[in-house]
Amino acid sequence: MESYYVTTPIYYVNDEPHLGHIYTTIAADVLARYQRMAGRDVFFLTGVDEHGQKVQQAAEARGIEPIELANQVVERYQSLWPELAITNDDFIRTSSDRHRRGVQAMWRRLENAGAIYKGFYEDWYCVPCETYWTETQLNDADCWEEKHCPDCKRAVEKVQEESYFFRLSAYQDRLLEYINANPDFIGPASRRNEVLRFVESGLNDLSVSRTTFSWGVPVPGDEKHVIYVWIDALTNYLSALGFPDQELPKYWPADVHLIGKDILRFHAIYWPCMLMAADLPLPQRLFAHGWWTVEGEKMSKSKGNALRPADLLEQYDADVIRYFLLREVPFGQDGDFSFSAMKQRYNSDLANDVGNLLNRSLAMLNKYRDGVLAEPGDEQAVDRTLIADVEGMQRDVAAHMNKQAFHLALERISVVVRHGNRYVEENAPWSLAKAGDEARLNTVLYHLAETLRLVALQLMPFMPGKMSAMLNQIQGAELMSQTLTFASHGGWGLLKPGHQCEKPQPLFPRMD
Repeated sequence: MESYYVTTPIYYVNDEPHLGHIYTTIAADVLARYQRMAGRDVFFLTGVDEHGQKVQQAAEARGIEPIELANQVVERYQSLWPELAITNDDFIRTSSDRHRRGVQAMWRRLENAGAIYKGFYEDWYCVPCETYWTETQLNDADCWEEKHCPDCKRAVEKVQEESYFFRLSAYQDRLLEYINANPDFIGPASRRNEVLRFVESGLNDLSVSRTTFSWGVPVPGDEKHVIYVWIDALTNYLSALGFPDQELPKYWPADVHLIGKDILRFHAIYWPCMLMAADLPLPQRLFAHGWWTVEGEKMSKSKGNALRPADLLEQYDADVIRYFLLREVPFGQDGDFSFSAMKQRYNSDLANDVGNLLNRSLAMLNKYRDGVLAEPGDEQAVDRTLIADVEGMQRDVAAHMNKQAFHLALERISVVVRHGNRYVEENAPWSLAKAGDEARLNTVLYHLAETLRLVALQLMPFMPGKMSAMLNQIQGAELMSQTLTFASHGGWGLLKPGHQCEKPQPLFPRMD
């Protein structure tokens, strides 16, 4: 069986879970669910980044140990994911022994490859971003006068200490060659171009150890040094799979790392160069999504508008949240969240379109046939056109999902739903019943039931709870007890004459 490995970034424990965290995790979960239904052996990883100076400082500010802070936040993530129907296979913590062994093994591989040397670091460091900056870079970004970070605009601090360095510059040409030879390695295209420009401007060797704090993984053989938090964090994608006990773990390389655009450079430059130096395969794809604002404003602690998942779940079902976040904005672009937009999307796509097609189709099937599908009669052109649209949808959704184009996948499904509602109007089952055209009525009702079933199958990764309920009304509990795959359940005509459908139960009641 072909494997599929999808990851989220590991989330910082000095921050509460918010809209940005659930966005990435929901996207990864949808990919994982879709690929499982496509018959692949899926491994879906998420977790937390517990190390680094900013975590230590956050813990000190609260008067607790860093591990206590980490434990509190980890519990919040681990209790939240089931509420959002997240089906991760593992949850990695950078404080775990298995991860520590993986990081130290990665360090030794880099050291043995001659990619690490000892020196002295004197330049600028942004603690919140965990990013090093040269004076030239600060000047070029017009950040020198106020000495603030070009990325987060917060103050940078002068660092002067003995340090180990990674020979990042030695891999510049090789990385450029790889990105150019693999156009799908970084998505979307705008982020790929951003990385290319950065690498082409020249890479400097990277300071990869600190001696001014202790919360992290010690350098093997020189424990007064703590390994740079990004070497530590990035190695999670391997340590969770059993590295170094398995030098090349089963699911490696990753099929896709999903990340926010703010950590693109670390994943698209540091990580592939580390893997090249360690003589390990590179991930197949990195995809950097955009940021969400809330009601037109950037989320921030100072404004108190960092939308909490609990606030969303109080007002909307988890499936509706999942649908909205991946339907409303092209994955990769920035978007603005508002409750009014969510309500509008819910009413237009789900209540008016999906819910309407389900309710009217099953209501007519129960009214005219007591819920039992009869043998369909001869197909007409309008029937064949509907079938072709459904089958085209299945192919198109697969292509969109391989590109992480969730909004296009959902729009393609919506095209079929709208087609189904037009099909009802064009064929008017109520008129067929009144005219006594039993054969044609049987055909129309059958085609509606099959369309609904196959639409629900494609929507299942996005809205697993709602679509399970929808399929249960169409297929019944016995069929729903089976493992749903596109290969075994995706063909047209699997509902047999004589099959009993349930009476419609509204899944998406309209919101006024």
